[in-house]
Amino acid sequence: MNVGTERLVIEGPAGAIEVARDVPSGGAQGVALIAHPHPLFGGTLDNKVVQTVARAAVQKGWTAIRFNFRGVQGSAGTYDEGRGELADWQAVMQAFAPTGPLCVAGFSFGAFVSCGALAALAAQGRDVQHAVLVGTATTRFPVEAVPERWRERTLVVHGESDDTVPLSDVMNWARPQSLPVTVVPAVAHFFHGQLPLLKALVARHLEAPRAAHVG
Repeated sequence: MNVGTERLVIEGPAGAIEVARDVPSGGAQGVALIAHPHPLFGGTLDNKVVQTVARAAVQKGWTAIRFNFRGVQGSAGTYDEGRGELADWQAVMQAFAPTGPLCVAGFSFGAFVSCGALAALAAQGRDVQHAVLVGTATTRFPVEAVPERWRERTLVVHGESDDTVPLSDVMNWARPQSLPVTVVPAVAHFFHGQLPLLKALVARHLEAPRAAHVG
């Protein structure tokens, strides 16, 4: 992402997991774990949307952790339809954010995995300061609902003209949760031409006061 990006390898449930870490100057207030899009369709930790979310996190004082799911580039293993990828996510969390303030973020398939992670964290009693879900892959996967306690801490962003995940599908997922969706007009799945706006939306969300638990 920048000259200061640290490339690391940790051990995961399927073997090696490639990780990229960016640390803000002046110390970090927590860790943002950012999950990439579909491994079988070119998704990697270097995806531009993932990098944009990471830049916003670093700008607002969070250490940004991006990682490659199993079977992607140098990460060991093979695609597992979200099950093994959630285990990868949990291994990364244990390595870099076993305690302390946590932001959970993901793009497309990564948002699907992130929602599974949120459900698991809620069951474990771990707190989450912020969640960021971009282009959530509700068309292709059974995306978990955001735990009620964190809905006011969650930013859902979607392109009006998304041709991979129709906006109507995301609205159908969000509606029963009364979960607001921020719609970027005339933008497709990868936010071409609107990455600066996406960064600004994420940065604004991360600087907002943390909402109190609901329920």
